[in-house]
Amino acid sequence: MEILGVGVELLTMFAGFGLLIGILFGFFGMGGSFLVTPALLVMGYAPNVAVGSGLAFVFGTSVIATLKHRDLGQVDYKLGVLMIAGTTAGIEVGKIGLEYLQHIGLAGSIVSIAYVGLLGSIGVFVTYNAVKGGGGGISHDAEDADADADDIPDIAKKIQSYHVPPMISLRGGITVSLWMVLLVAFATGLLSGFLGVGGGFIRMPALFYLVGVPVPVAVGTDLFEIVFSGGIGSFLYAQSGAVDLSIVVPLLAGSALGARLGAGATSLVDEDDIKVYFGVMLLLGAFAVAVRQVGDYVGIEVFDVVSLAIILGAALLVSGAVVLSSIRELRAEAVTSERSTAD
Repeated sequence: MEILGVGVELLTMFAGFGLLIGILFGFFGMGGSFLVTPALLVMGYAPNVAVGSGLAFVFGTSVIATLKHRDLGQVDYKLGVLMIAGTTAGIEVGKIGLEYLQHIGLAGSIVSIAYVGLLGSIGVFVTYNAVKGGGGGISHDAEDADADADDIPDIAKKIQSYHVPPMISLRGGITVSLWMVLLVAFATGLLSGFLGVGGGFIRMPALFYLVGVPVPVAVGTDLFEIVFSGGIGSFLYAQSGAVDLSIVVPLLAGSALGARLGAGATSLVDEDDIKVYFGVMLLLGAFAVAVRQVGDYVGIEVFDVVSLAIILGAALLVSGAVVLSSIRELRAEAVTSERSTAD
């Protein structure tokens, strides 16, 4: 039996994959193209179809996840618009740098090393700070009152201390210079454009560690940005016929549930746990990319499959941890509620 010209087994696999990625996407504000595109490439799809279909999936999933974060009060639209403006400019400059490296024949090696180094360093930094308890403990509820000053990372405090008019107010009771926000946005866009990636794994920690935005709001605002970047990218690829609906539709069917589960989990799971899961995902991602690059260097194609297996294993491990943590928190809240009622 076939639907959309594809076997039911393949459609079921895509739907399950979409559920898995949707949980990560809603929980972290990243993980879509980071997982989908390499998987499609290993499955034998043409590069433009893999990228175009991945972008279309990212767009649809980000809309679903953003709506859930909006319901939870975890989207700062003002900050999102400013970040879009700054990252767009940064991406253009980053692309110029990448094109220059391509011209001199060094793009492949430098970008690969930079990508692995950035993923790994951010993963180590986020995980270390969360494990030692230095990343804060900001309330899960973005509707709560202002974030305590002690909960804001030291780097963000320093950036907020620069009173360069105009000053703007953000969710969580944060006041920061407009120019500081644009500078952070430009820097993250620069890295995104240079590395040729969506940049969710850069923007989310940047919003927390550099601007001081609470983690749930950083995730929701990052997703709001991805709605625009993913929408524009998928539209451009669709015009050239590079978006395969037999891939995108089942992926979105699975992610429709997964994205809402992941987004809802950000209001349940402890913020330091969110950062630990995020850091572990990045570290395993860095290892997977490194394995793939080694395989390309030595000419062993099976390394691509090993790399994909590591990425999928990491996604399954982390999404499972997210779901289990959410269930544990819900049970704890239920027990607390029962005790309160009994008293």
